[in-house]
Amino acid sequence: MESSKVVVGVLAGVAIGALVGVLFAPAKGSKTRKRVMHKANAYKEELQSKIEDLVDGVSEQYDSLLADAYDANSSL
Repeated sequence: MESSKVVVGVLAGVAIGALVGVLFAPAKGSKTRKRVMHKANAYKEELQSKIEDLVDGVSEQYDSLLADAYDANSSL
């Protein structure tokens, strides 16, 4: 669980840094908004992928623990 918090924190920091960098770039407003939306979509997709991986890992661990508990209970 601790590593997932670190990953989320790093992703949030990168997203905030990129957003601040784009906002302070000398470009037209419409161009800046397009850049922000593009970056936001990229980070959203990456975060969704990380969350799906985390959920899959937790689900696999749960299934493994459930199978171990069933095996231990059936041997009694």
